[in-house]
Amino acid sequence: MIIRKPDDIKSSEITPESVYVDRRQFLRVGAAGAIGAIVAPTALSACNRPGDAEAYSGDVSGSDSAASAQGDKQTSYEDVTTYNNYYEFGTDKSDPARNAHTLKTRPWSVAVEGLVKKPAVYRLEDFIKPYRVEDRVYRHRCVEAWSMVIPWRGFMLRDLIAKVEPDPRAKYVEFVTLNDPKTMPFVRTNILDWPYVEGLRMDEAMNSLTLLATGLYGKDLPNQNGAPLRLVVPWKYGFKGAKSIVKIRFVEKEPKTAWNKSNPGEYGFYSNVNPNVDHPRWSQSKERRIGGGIRKRDTLMFNGYGAQVASMYTGMDLKKYY
Repeated sequence: MIIRKPDDIKSSEITPESVYVDRRQFLRVGAAGAIGAIVAPTALSACNRPGDAEAYSGDVSGSDSAASAQGDKQTSYEDVTTYNNYYEFGTDKSDPARNAHTLKTRPWSVAVEGLVKKPAVYRLEDFIKPYRVEDRVYRHRCVEAWSMVIPWRGFMLRDLIAKVEPDPRAKYVEFVTLNDPKTMPFVRTNILDWPYVEGLRMDEAMNSLTLLATGLYGKDLPNQNGAPLRLVVPWKYGFKGAKSIVKIRFVEKEPKTAWNKSNPGEYGFYSNVNPNVDHPRWSQSKERRIGGGIRKRDTLMFNGYGAQVASMYTGMDLKKYY
């Protein structure tokens, strides 16, 4: 079942993969120099590219004038699955697609812990079963000033939250990812303090845009995209999207997240897409759409999802709480 929402991209604006500018041409011309944080909307890459990817016709919800004016089109499956950040499998954008075949996603379990009335450890199948899985196309923005438009498949995090019944003391949701040196070669390094941890404030977790994704392009998630379960928060920079989640904890205090611990001066806890707050090493006012040539476009506040999320930050200093 598809839920229509005003800030997603029209299916009529989605074009086949075959019409896109060749990814390698784009990389040669203008994508050099990207460094920094793990992308959620894009910490991705795919081992098995389905031959019928361009025939994907999952409808998408609604649209907004900003999105239409930007000419949003769905990013090709090849780009979504070969240009990624997933540091457990390497620091180059092509590393996850090359290395993530070692990840074992079955069997898989997810623990729900902390300040909840119904803590449990679920097999992946049982974890997903109670929820309505939807197809949604979201814009995504990387802190490195590039972006994608990705067709996700998943369910709303708030449905899980309602089921497990958090204690009123729970103000945040923490996501802990797999930390397995046997299948994730780069966790043997000190690039980050493993395991990778991310978090959301409870109202952010309850927002209807926030997904636990199980697939993209109508298929199961490829390993390099965060299989078998990942977080998708489209108004935040990509590194907020924890991949290969094994634990969801409900906590009273703000979680200590991976990139914020590594470099708090560059990666804040909130990490909302904000063209008015530059990264210390580059501007956030413009972005380059992967697969869309070298032309830059204006970055939209909250990545264009302000109608759904801006009210959560009323009265906050968004330059201080970046």
